Amino acid sequence: MFEIDRPKLEGSVAVGDRRRLGFAQFGKLTARPYFWLHGTPGARRQIPPEARQLAVDHEMCIIGLDRPGVGSSTPYRYANVLEFTSDLLTLANALDIEDFGVIGLSGGGPYSLATAYAAPERVKVVGVMGGVAPAVGPEAISGGAVEIAKATAPLLQVAGAPIGKALSTLLSVSRPVAEPAIRLYGRLSPQGDRELLARPEFRAMFLDDLLHGGSRRMEAPFADAIVFARDWGFRVADVTTPVRWWHGDKDHIIPYAHGEYMVSLLPNAKLIEMPDESHLGGLGFATQILAELNSAWDEQDRS
Repeated sequence: MFEIDRPKLEGSVAVGDRRRLGFAQFGKLTARPYFWLHGTPGARRQIPPEARQLAVDHEMCIIGLDRPGVGSSTPYRYANVLEFTSDLLTLANALDIEDFGVIGLSGGGPYSLATAYAAPERVKVVGVMGGVAPAVGPEAISGGAVEIAKATAPLLQVAGAPIGKALSTLLSVSRPVAEPAIRLYGRLSPQGDRELLARPEFRAMFLDDLLHGGSRRMEAPFADAIVFARDWGFRVADVTTPVRWWHGDKDHIIPYAHGEYMVSLLPNAKLIEMPDESHLGGLGFATQILAELNSAWDEQDRS
């Protein structure tokens, strides 16, 4: 079994009204901080091994979060994507972090952009990997996962929490089958994701995240689907923070055209195509992603 770096600090902080938000910290808390927002599904440890090691070796701090309803975070349904930002900023304040970057994979993308919109004076850079696009409103685009979110949102309003609790129970007693399930998903995925999940370090990361985060609660993915099918509470075009957007040209979940469209809306963004990569491709580019974001942050500091 591949050995994967454990968090330097792991816990939860009080947010909102009698809720808690779980987090896992890698690297030095006093170093340049990035909040890493997991995909849908996912949890606080869905952080690539290379990123974990880079944080230790290169004076960075990477903090993964559990969204409400997964891992150590209390179940809760946001009114919209923007409401999440209050929780992230509360955690940043609790950790005495003033300026920071935000990185989001897939379903973590909307929340990353929302945080930059809500706190432009604090968010220095945003990195998005195959991010979800709006499903409704003036900036909506059709196709891909947004269509599934719109179609299932009414059902999940009623059944999402019970389904999530049932899945949590199943996972808690099915740890021996977790790794074979990850292998099976990889074999059924497009080539890019299949090659990534064939690497032992990435299987170890997903297993680590599932068993230490996702297996405790599985309500967050359904809450994400509901909120993605609503107006996000802000306009993508109003996000002025520098954004770097990575997208696989073979993404079977969020079409590459969605990445092109989102970058066209953002006033200060750059699209970085990942040839022959699918939906999880960005996880294999942690070194390049952090180098690009650090460079953009340095430019901000010089301007």
